[in-house]
Amino acid sequence: MKLRLLLTSALFLFAQVPTMQAQVTVDVVKITCEQLLMQALPWTSREIVLWISGYYHGKHDNTIIEPDAIKRDENKLNTYCFGHGETTVMDALKNMGLSK
Repeated sequence: MKLRLLLTSALFLFAQVPTMQAQVTVDVVKITCEQLLMQALPWTSREIVLWISGYYHGKHDNTIIEPDAIKRDENKLNTYCFGHGETTVMDALKNMGLSK
C-alpha cells in the first residue's frame, strides 16, 4: 500500500513540473524583409505588423486598433518586402509611410 502511495505521489509530482522552454528574444529593429518573407521568425508577418503598430501607436498615445488596417498594412509590407529583401522591416514601414 505504501509503495502504491509513493508511486502515485511521484507520478503527480512529475506531472506538475512545468516543462522548460527556451526563451526567444528578437531585436525588432534588426528583422529584415527577407526574414519576414522566408518565415525565418517564430511569428507571422501579421503578428509583427500588429506589434509594430502597437509600438508606433503607443508612442502617440493612441490605443485604437483597426483590424482592417492591420490586414492592409500586412499586405503592403509583404509587397514592399518582396522587392527589398535587405531592408529592415522598420525601415520598410518608414519608407512606405506606415510608421506615423
